[in-house]
Amino acid sequence: MHYVFVPGAWHGGWSWHPVGHRVRAAGHGATALTMPGLTMGDDPAGLRLTDAVDHIVTAVEQRGLHDVVLVGHSWGGIPITGAAPRLGHRLAGIAYFSAFIPQRGESMAAAMGPMEGFVRDAIAAAPDRTIGIDFATFAQGLMPDQPEALQRTVFDQLMPQPGGYMLDAQDLPGVDTLGVPITYLLAENDTALAAPGTELAARAGTHPILVPGSHEALLTHPDDVAKALLAGRPF
Repeated sequence: MHYVFVPGAWHGGWSWHPVGHRVRAAGHGATALTMPGLTMGDDPAGLRLTDAVDHIVTAVEQRGLHDVVLVGHSWGGIPITGAAPRLGHRLAGIAYFSAFIPQRGESMAAAMGPMEGFVRDAIAAAPDRTIGIDFATFAQGLMPDQPEALQRTVFDQLMPQPGGYMLDAQDLPGVDTLGVPITYLLAENDTALAAPGTELAARAGTHPILVPGSHEALLTHPDDVAKALLAGRPF
């Protein structure tokens, strides 16, 4: 199998490196992608969700990858849901880790309920139409179980999220209609998801596999995440 890792909002492929190293050590291929606009020096203005989906599909095709398992964290569940139908025979499975699985026509902003207005206003007010995250929100919401020194180290890697990634929706059937194995891993202390993990897993026709930690467990508990990813479903 070749695991293609897609990060959550504000993150880059670096966030999947600890898990990716362990997946490679187990004898599988691993590629960690950073979405357009989220590398320092990128111009994020004007990027849409389709740019992220295209980036995933192009990366798989240009590398000539087969037996691909798409793995998305958090917001990354949205673009892998869009990319999966386009990969055809290259796709062997899909794995979500504490990830959002959109309903048909639902954007990330819309899924955030009362926060949708804030997200839209913040994007509209930014000259480059991005949205950032402040340290307090990150530390308390995404990494509450870790010391401040580690929180700040991770926070310093983050980049503003292109607004189109949050505002755009996809007109797609349920991911459970693709006919490929689907795994949903859930950090047991995750409080940052836009919907309960059990509900999100049900959208994919499965039940969550619990791993220790909170939303950033891919960084803080990579052994557990990698083990659950590799054992969760015989891709």
